[in-house]
Amino acid sequence: MSNTIIELKKADLTLGSAAASVHVLKGIDLKIDEGEAVGIVGPSGSGKSTLLMVLAGLERLDSGEIHIRNTPLHNLGEDALADFRGRNIGIVFQSFHLIANMTALENVAVPLELANVSNPFDIARRELTAVGLGERLNHYPGQLSGGEQQRVAIARALAPSPAVLIADEPTGNLDTETGKQIADLLFSKQTERKMTLLLVTHDNALAARCSRQIRVRSGEIAGDSREPSKPVAAFA
Repeated sequence: MSNTIIELKKADLTLGSAAASVHVLKGIDLKIDEGEAVGIVGPSGSGKSTLLMVLAGLERLDSGEIHIRNTPLHNLGEDALADFRGRNIGIVFQSFHLIANMTALENVAVPLELANVSNPFDIARRELTAVGLGERLNHYPGQLSGGEQQRVAIARALAPSPAVLIADEPTGNLDTETGKQIADLLFSKQTERKMTLLLVTHDNALAARCSRQIRVRSGEIAGDSREPSKPVAAFA
């Protein structure tokens, strides 16, 4: 029996103001089960990355509800939301977001240290080794390739043992072969740790590796491979 880990109810969001405002999400209803690998696809400006930021707890809804692990994120204050996100959600971005003057080990350990996690450097060392960087612990981001930097970012996202791993165009800044290696790593870790994976991508092949594909268009769910009535059309 499947268990719902994420649920959106009539999720609505407008960004900007006055003449510059854009109605980005339009009353979205969505359920995602524990352990699913979900590819979120759609044309530029469709709202897919904003949807991902809402699911990551990084963007607030104007109206509607978001529940993750039975917690109503829409009712949480900023501190409580940040605490929940730090314990339950791992996030990987296209542009890595590593701190340039910190080593790979420090980039992974310091967020754990700030969250008062016990043995942060031991955990960071273990996670970096698990993503193939056991020999690069003391290298700075500028001394690492793009693929290695993304591995550091993945190790950082995995370090708190999150229930949900969110990745926004994780292979977008990488060449084809390195991108495939990063994708292999994400899916292997998702399977190994039984996490829920939410992945925004323009890469058709990467989206097709997910167990479910959701297509977003003009701020609405235009297709869902889980629902026969809402097939996912060819990606654009």
